[in-house]
Amino acid sequence: MNSNVLTHGFKLPSGAAPIACVDIGGTKVAVNIVDDQGVRGKVSEPTATTGVNDALGRQIIRLIGQSCDAADVPVQRIARVGVASCGPFVLNQGLVELAAPNICGGQAGPARGLPNDWKTALLEAPLRAVFAHVRVENDGIGALEAERRWGALQTNGVPMANCAYVTWSTGIGTGLCADGHVLRGKNGNAGHAGHLFVSTNNDALCGCGNLGDVEGLIAGNAIARRFASAGYADSASLFAAAYAGDAGANAIVDDLCEVMGRMLYNLIVTLDLQRISLGGSVYWHHRDHLLPRLRAVVKGKLPPLTEGCELVSAGLGERVGDFGALALVV
Repeated sequence: MNSNVLTHGFKLPSGAAPIACVDIGGTKVAVNIVDDQGVRGKVSEPTATTGVNDALGRQIIRLIGQSCDAADVPVQRIARVGVASCGPFVLNQGLVELAAPNICGGQAGPARGLPNDWKTALLEAPLRAVFAHVRVENDGIGALEAERRWGALQTNGVPMANCAYVTWSTGIGTGLCADGHVLRGKNGNAGHAGHLFVSTNNDALCGCGNLGDVEGLIAGNAIARRFASAGYADSASLFAAAYAGDAGANAIVDDLCEVMGRMLYNLIVTLDLQRISLGGSVYWHHRDHLLPRLRAVVKGKLPPLTEGCELVSAGLGERVGDFGALALVV
């Protein structure tokens, strides 16, 4: 890292107007304020998935107000709002709406059990009605920019030109950089490698409606759906059993790593990457167990491309989401 941002925090220049940083995941929304005193007033709660489809936008506006109150900052002073969100995105009159499979129940239908029938969730329009400057990006892009600026995707303080960030969490997300350019795509959806088809497995229903994509097979919520009947209610119980020597749990973990490893290999050979940094709750809590297994899946396959690429843990650790939103607006 070229900064001791994790140790000593991040501050805006003296007198600079405060920034609101919003991290939207399939499980929770987190908001904090950043000003010349540092990162303050963090609040979070489960992601809104009930009511009408502006519920998430209204939740974020409320949480920004609560964060401002906690930091003793008047909400009227917020100059910019950075939003790093799970996707995919849909543009409606140029404004971002979410079509996120773990938030919008209208994507895969009732089989996924989400308590709404939203095709999209309003996001940018409600925020722009309140705040003058709003930037919304895929959370993989936010994390990628943060890792290139403050984390593991840099060399001697210089951001890497060919790299990726991958999150293994409630969902699977990525941010991609090729030849020094962060890839965004026509609607800001570049990097949705979690929806690559890797299997014809018909019990792995992703929230997007796909059967057998990476997210449907190995995401945190997929582990619970696929393996609860085998006695593993969630990822924590699966890994606890694996650590205890349960042969069935270890076989499942090996299969999960095979899927993720193949996705990482596909990214490496498609973009000729130097380094991939890995984060997200599933990965981070079990990184010592997972990282060597992921490296083993990639190692030896097409050496002219793979031998020049490292797999590493995110330099910003569990705070990569917080800094991802910040990286969008500083």
